[in-house]
Formats: sequence, C-alpha cells, structure tokens
Amino acid sequence: MGDLANCPRCGALFLKGPLDVCQNCYQEEEEKFDLVYQFIRQKKNRMATVLEVSSETGVEEKLIMKWVHQKRLHPAQFPNLTYPCERCSNPIREGKLCKDCADELKEGFNDEQPKTIAEKEAEYEKNRAYINVSKWES
Repeated sequence: MGDLANCPRCGALFLKGPLDVCQNCYQEEEEKFDLVYQFIRQKKNRMATVLEVSSETGVEEKLIMKWVHQKRLHPAQFPNLTYPCERCSNPIREGKLCKDCADELKEGFNDEQPKTIAEKEAEYEKNRAYINVSKWES
C-alpha cells in the first residue's frame, strides 16, 4: 500500500504508489503525452528538439524530458529529443550522466582504488604478528 503525499503539480492529497502525481494530474499528463506523441509521429516533426516540440504543442519542456528519460519517447525514433546530464547539463539520450562525466568518475574511482589497496596492505603488515607455537606446547 502506498503512502499519503501531496501532488507536486496541484498540491492535492493522494495515495502515492506507482504514480508520482495524483490521478487528475496523471490524466492531464497522459492527454499531453498523446498530443506530443501525435506531433512527433508526423514525418516532418521526427527531428524536432524538445524546445521545438514544447513550443508547437504547448507542453512543458520538463514534462517532455521526463518522458524521454522514462523511455516513453524513444531516442532511437526521435534522435533530437534529449534531457540534461545530471552533472554538467549536457544533452544526453540515455542514463543519468554523459560519457565525459561517466569517464571522469570512473577515472576518479580508478585513482582511489590503488591507494585503498596499498593502505590495506600497509595495515596488514603493521598488524602482522609471529607466534611461536612450540613455545606453548611444552
């Protein structure tokens, strides 16, 4: 069972479950989605950007980017529909980070990993002890 929450769009109280907005706002979003989808399905509009789709349909850019992020509007079919990278705001078609930001983070992790291994080896050597078993047997 979901939690009670206020709708981020209209402020109404609703039972939060798989939907992140109330039922009325969800229906409005679905109507807007149908409008956007009908617009970009036309051959002349398939190469439209989020800004162009927004200005032609009157649907907020944020909502269109949400659908692209959710893969409801597939970038393979509509290649100019993008949303911003969460780190640098460059336009991307999938994931949360652009390739440059992802590579930079991987490089940072790789730089830190050897230090951690070296630190663990140093701690092991420091705590290593020698026990003479024959001393305790007599």
